[in-house]
Amino acid sequence: MKRKFKFDDYEVNIIIKALIELRNQLIAEGRYTDAVDEIILKLVP
Repeated sequence: MKRKFKFDDYEVNIIIKALIELRNQLIAEGRYTDAVDEIILKLVP
């Protein structure tokens, strides 16, 4: 099931910052970041 959400610029910025923080944490733990990277790319215009 595919869902679409509408976010304003402020919300997108918060989400991206949270995902980048998660990505950095995964890198520090030596874990894969592929899934987070894909989501970030979908959110960046």
